[in-house]
Amino acid sequence: MKKSFFTCGGIFDLAGKEEEIKKLESQMEEPHFWDNAEEGQKVSKKVHLLKSWTDPYKELKERYGHLNELFNLADKTNDDSIIQTLLDELSAIESKLKEMEIKKMLSGELDSKSCFCSINAGAGGTESCDWVAILARMYERWANRKGWKVSVVDKLDGEVAGIKHITFRFDGDFAYGYSKSEKGVHRLVRISPFDSSGRRHTSFASVDISPIIEDEIKIDIRPDDIRVDTYRASGAGGQHVNRTDSAVRITHFASGIVVSCQSERSQIQNKETCMQMLKSKLYEKEILQREEALKKIGGEKKEIAWGSQIRNYVFQPYTLVKDTRTKYETGNLQAVLDGDLDEFVNAYLKELE
Repeated sequence: MKKSFFTCGGIFDLAGKEEEIKKLESQMEEPHFWDNAEEGQKVSKKVHLLKSWTDPYKELKERYGHLNELFNLADKTNDDSIIQTLLDELSAIESKLKEMEIKKMLSGELDSKSCFCSINAGAGGTESCDWVAILARMYERWANRKGWKVSVVDKLDGEVAGIKHITFRFDGDFAYGYSKSEKGVHRLVRISPFDSSGRRHTSFASVDISPIIEDEIKIDIRPDDIRVDTYRASGAGGQHVNRTDSAVRITHFASGIVVSCQSERSQIQNKETCMQMLKSKLYEKEILQREEALKKIGGEKKEIAWGSQIRNYVFQPYTLVKDTRTKYETGNLQAVLDGDLDEFVNAYLKELE
């Protein structure tokens, strides 16, 4: 593990990052630094991003240093409980180091950004809507494990049960970089609770991930390029939600991109969120074309049906979750549905290297 710490320091160029942090923080201490608020925000965000690398490494190195004391105590006393504590801490530090090694793979221009996560029901009717609800719970729990802020931007309930469409906003460091592995069609196989005959059903849902682009990046969208539709928001929210056309849907003609939002009470706020989502998707498309990395990001559009899935979730006759791209699989279906997705994400990121 000591060797791993020395290796990581070089791989992550932590010395270089520390030096850059010092220079930027020195700039921030200058008397007129915040006169240009926009530029100041850029520098502040850059410092925060650099520290997201250096601070965890410092914390782990400090924890590793304390292990020497714990080891000496365990060696002298031969106390099983102290030895177990030592082993648990070693395991925890090793796990965190592996997380940093995975994070090193997130070097793309978009990877450090927050993101939108949209889930849509596909072939399968009510069963697919229920599948979307299951996936929504899974991703919400996974994002919470990551420490990201989670909010619902748009949601349309199914006619009978479940959710037809939902869009989350994940705010956190590298949310897009980690989440991009989930982009694609997810297939469910189970005995449907909606089938009185107890037959096995196959259902599909698509997951789309797009980075959230900051306002300083300019994307030119003319009024003639889009159509703005307003409609009554669905679901809970009282009289205001149900009696006013506060929800907004924007269609971009050239790209065919459609975005919608009904999370805010104000039509103006919903329109602003929609425009941010549209700009984010257009900017992502531009970056992917420029880097010629469409396949690596996994962004090709496929029909939400048989043969196009990136991952299979089997409930019966056995339990199995298998990724069709990396071949990683696990029989612990419940853990995955409870948000334990990191091994699937890590396997995908390793494939990109």
